[in-house]
Amino acid sequence: MNNRILWVDDEVELLKPHVMFLAAKGYDVTTCNNGYDAVELVTEHSFDLVILDEMMPGMTGLETLPLIKAERPSLPVIMVTKSEEEDIMNKAIGSKIADYLIKPVNPNQVLLSIKKNLHSEKLVSEQTSADYRAEFGRIAAQQYAASSFADWCSLYRRLVGWDIELSRSTDRSIREVLASQRSEANQEFCKFVRRNYYDWINRRVDDHEIPTMSHTLMRHRIFGEVDEAEHTTLILIDNMRYDQWRTIEPMLAPFFNVATDDFYCAILPTATQYARNALFAGLMPLAIDRLMPQRWLNDNEDGGKNLYEEEFLRRLVAQSGRQYRLTFDKLVRPEAGRKLLDNMQHIYEADLSVIVYNFLDILSHARTETDIIRDLTDDEAAFRSLTRSWFEHSELYTLFRRLAERGHKVIVTSDHGTIRVDNPVRVTGDRETSSNLRYKTGRNLAYNSREVYEVQRPEDIQLPSSNLTSSYIFAYNRDFLVYNNDANRYIRYFKNTFQHGGISMEEMIVPYIVLNPKR
Repeated sequence: MNNRILWVDDEVELLKPHVMFLAAKGYDVTTCNNGYDAVELVTEHSFDLVILDEMMPGMTGLETLPLIKAERPSLPVIMVTKSEEEDIMNKAIGSKIADYLIKPVNPNQVLLSIKKNLHSEKLVSEQTSADYRAEFGRIAAQQYAASSFADWCSLYRRLVGWDIELSRSTDRSIREVLASQRSEANQEFCKFVRRNYYDWINRRVDDHEIPTMSHTLMRHRIFGEVDEAEHTTLILIDNMRYDQWRTIEPMLAPFFNVATDDFYCAILPTATQYARNALFAGLMPLAIDRLMPQRWLNDNEDGGKNLYEEEFLRRLVAQSGRQYRLTFDKLVRPEAGRKLLDNMQHIYEADLSVIVYNFLDILSHARTETDIIRDLTDDEAAFRSLTRSWFEHSELYTLFRRLAERGHKVIVTSDHGTIRVDNPVRVTGDRETSSNLRYKTGRNLAYNSREVYEVQRPEDIQLPSSNLTSSYIFAYNRDFLVYNNDANRYIRYFKNTFQHGGISMEEMIVPYIVLNPKR
């Protein structure tokens, strides 16, 4: 059915050429010559768009506009006027018009405005799909040429960009093509990690070939940023992926300039207990266990696994020879965020303030355990949308704004990412085996070695052992590990949930962002 347009102008007889032109383009145009009739027509009939003259006798366009909006709040209105007075433009824009045209207008101007307001989503979708098709081959070539962690970061950034762009596309088939290409890239990334991870951890290659990793991030990057600024705040958002960062970044643009948009590599397992402790201690988990055995609990031991992060960080700062005024806050519940906002003086005065924010990790677990959250985050785009909605109304957003007002440099990062899993891989183990779906550690593990990254000697990759015969296995890409006992029930429960601990671009390529305040 043709789009219906109402054109309101007191010189309606002069509109015939425009009406004929638009009719030839497939639009059904109704005209009237005053605001009163326009309101009546909008009330009684359905239109897709209104073109409204501002300078009309009786009731002006600016007076007609709110009456139209009162009847049809979502109806787009294009204002047309002879006047270029800024005050009139401001009033029209303030009344939420869709577009503003200055007379005399030519037919193509009008057509462009109509297309922008009625067909932009479809046109953007079609053009974006065409652009991705043209890009497909270049992405594939980049994937097969990737030979370093930096290469994979570049490819991952590109794939995330297209994922965000195509999430708005109505072309489902092109989104499926991208999902397939992304999965194939992840398979190759897993092979890349399997070939290189041991050498990175044990420094068996040249330093320039080893990416910045969880246990070197503080020394290699963060301390240098702190040294250059009067006040720096490190905000670690647990479980945050790069696409989620890209979702909240536009909301911070009024307050910060992005000085660095980069990545680092999370260690294995990509789980909070391992990756975050390594980040704050500047040590691999095996070294933490040996140097501070009372501060490390293995997977099979009861107790909190991340209770000493501040202590680890203070030890690392002291060992580096720095004398920062340091504060450390960990926010797990919403009320903790509100309490912090009420008492921020210690953050304002610190050289380095560290804030660990756990919400996204909680959201990932809630999606697994709560049906309504699972329904709200049916796919990656929906998960990003929920992330944005949370951030926009969170204490964390307020915290960012206050830090910008105080002139703080802000570093935003995470300890690891997360991935939506859909392919079960069966394993067996005893009661001491860890419960994580993306990695397992324990003794007597049975599995198909071709389906996992296996580490028979944990010390080979600087991980502690719960006993002498413990080993580790890590899931690839979108796999998740399930026991043979009652496997079908667990598969149904965990399929299409977000998990972490294994090997994928989403979990291991972690955003590292430096923001400078706009003064």
